[in-house]
Amino acid sequence: MNVADADEADLLARGLACRRGERLVFAGLTCAVPAGGALVLTGANGSGKSSLLRLLATLLRPEAGELLWGGAPVTADLPTYRARLHYIGHLDAVKPALSVAETLAFWAGSRGPAYPSIDAALSAFGLEALTDFPCGWLSAGQRRRLALARLVAAPAALWLLDEPTAALDADGEARLAAVIGAHRGRGGRVVVATHQPLPLPGAASLALEDFAPTVVGAADDPLIEF
Repeated sequence: MNVADADEADLLARGLACRRGERLVFAGLTCAVPAGGALVLTGANGSGKSSLLRLLATLLRPEAGELLWGGAPVTADLPTYRARLHYIGHLDAVKPALSVAETLAFWAGSRGPAYPSIDAALSAFGLEALTDFPCGWLSAGQRRRLALARLVAAPAALWLLDEPTAALDADGEARLAAVIGAHRGRGGRVVVATHQPLPLPGAASLALEDFAPTVVGAADDPLIEF
């Protein structure tokens, strides 16, 4: 993808800058994520990977720049844009008193009656034997599998994943890679921040240090190519 094609991308972040408190974390950041695309965010702690994911999820407001879907600003219809995405951060967001099945049923229900089945989600992450277990009984790795299983239980076009392999064993990582591959094969998009390698064929890489305000000038607006 080149600059001329950027406006045709499903998701386009253009000229983004992020400020956290008094600190300008990054500036002049432009990237595009088309259908079937994957973008891997890299960088040291504090470089802005999590902040960028939160900007893409509209949980933070950018200091500058804009976020577009299909050429239109997402701010024109935030509910519709947010319905297109899943954001999974560092916290697993599971209630200890609910069972595994109840948790997935909640997430499936959040997308409406079109997604009543959770069997595929349980199977995708090897949770079938834990269906009726309270989430408070789960190990850290099992809770992470459950958090990721919502991606299958409640489909969305765009996945924003912050360190998704945290606490996963090798089997869990392989299952996550398979789920991401299937999602991309259906035209889905994924943006992932991770310190652990994930097999994401054809993925683009974005180094957040390249957009640190000490090294990025006002005229710089690079586009990540796919």
